[in-house]
Amino acid sequence: MAISGRKSEDDAGVTEAGQGGLILRPGYLDAGAQRELLAALRDALADAPLFTPTMPRTGKPFSVRMTNLGPLGWVSDRDGGYRYQATHPQTGRLWPPMPEALLRAWDEIGGYAHPPEACLVNWYAPGTRMGLHQDRDEQDFDAPVVSLSLGDAALFRIGGLKRSDPTRSFRLASGDAMALAGASRLAFHGVDRVIAGTSSLLPNGGRINLTLRRVSRSL
Repeated sequence: MAISGRKSEDDAGVTEAGQGGLILRPGYLDAGAQRELLAALRDALADAPLFTPTMPRTGKPFSVRMTNLGPLGWVSDRDGGYRYQATHPQTGRLWPPMPEALLRAWDEIGGYAHPPEACLVNWYAPGTRMGLHQDRDEQDFDAPVVSLSLGDAALFRIGGLKRSDPTRSFRLASGDAMALAGASRLAFHGVDRVIAGTSSLLPNGGRINLTLRRVSRSL
């Protein structure tokens, strides 16, 4: 796998984790850019407050709270399952637009010809994790998934195209950017834990992850 950046938390290096195509940009956003993006997110949350998605069929709540930016937003509930829609599930309003910094990151890191249609904003409270999963609710798997981290560092884990494939983990710190592209686009990945006290950006700690996605198949 072609990837540069920090060494893995495991003995093997990050270069051995997951599938080819993973792009890691440590420190992509400097301190000033992180504060500007956070301010833009706070404005967006006034129109699209955080909500707690639930699992299909069981209705079990997710461990993270979330909202969305852009023309489409990802939601999940017991009756409708995983899906994208144009409106907030609680307010019924359209999602706020994506800040320019996110669109720039999509171009600079993802390098995809068509713009992103959704930005998932996941809020990880201290102690929160997310199990291994694939991002496969989109129609266009040629497009990358680009993510930016704000706040406390997370221990990110990535494997292969099967849940049972070997995995490796590494830290994503505040300001880091990453893209799942190419063979890594459908790799199983998750967050083992959020490492408290590793950033002062968020006054109450925790982590925000912004994930940009292209949903529709490009013609």
